[in-house]
Amino acid sequence: MKLSCKNVLLAVWAVFPLSAAEAPYVITYSHQMEEPGNLEIETITTTGRPGEGNRFFGNALELEYGVKGWWTTEVYLDGTAEARESTVFTGYRWENRFRLLHREHWINPVLYVEFENINGADKSLREVVGFDSEEDLAEAVAGARREKKRELEAKLILGSYWKGWNFSENFIAEKNLRHEPYEFGYAIGISRPLGLVAEPGSCRFCAENWQAGMEMFGGLGTHDDFGLRGTSHYAAPAVAWTSPGGLTIRVSPAFGVTGASAPFLLRFGVSYEITQFRRIARQWLGGGR
Repeated sequence: MKLSCKNVLLAVWAVFPLSAAEAPYVITYSHQMEEPGNLEIETITTTGRPGEGNRFFGNALELEYGVKGWWTTEVYLDGTAEARESTVFTGYRWENRFRLLHREHWINPVLYVEFENINGADKSLREVVGFDSEEDLAEAVAGARREKKRELEAKLILGSYWKGWNFSENFIAEKNLRHEPYEFGYAIGISRPLGLVAEPGSCRFCAENWQAGMEMFGGLGTHDDFGLRGTSHYAAPAVAWTSPGGLTIRVSPAFGVTGASAPFLLRFGVSYEITQFRRIARQWLGGGR
């Protein structure tokens, strides 16, 4: 008996209790960490048609796991599909986030470290650094996939809550482990639930299940040419809806605001959080009681 991907996902959703509460950001990280023992499965797709290039669909499948209250780890599997070209697997990323202060403060710092093993065809657009531009997105998959990238990326994530508002700031530094210079970038976000008081009982489309916000992100050049000149920058409104059953859907159009940017990108994501995954996995493997 053959099991399709759809059947496997339906089986997972039927067995595991699901829960999710997501900010609307696609690029910007807040200081929120995954709950210990929980597993979140998410797919995020970015699509656009840059300049004279073909329309592309850059996808990242994310598996995020809460190791400790102060430590979240995540694996990305990336791929790109391009009109009149091919669909290719572009590599993987391994991310770890460490919360530096365990209690909630006015400003909450998180250290992010990621190893990337991808190729030049990757268009998942998880960040913009250095002089990343529309030309990079327009390059055909067939030629770009020959470029190998092994990179180390670090982020300083700062997050705050104030009267229901979330404020998040990310400073990004990235280094190709072979020869490239240090590249820098940023992402900032502001968001708020549409309702701060939960309705009594179960409510699928109540205001508290919706979050809306805005992101700004872009490159800051390199260590020997730091600044805004010649770099890409985007403004991106974002909205997210979380169902009582755990499904979260995010949509975010991004508008380029400089000449180096792609004029328009559309990002959308779907995620599920499997609560108490650690306990359930132990029971399945016979190691739990």
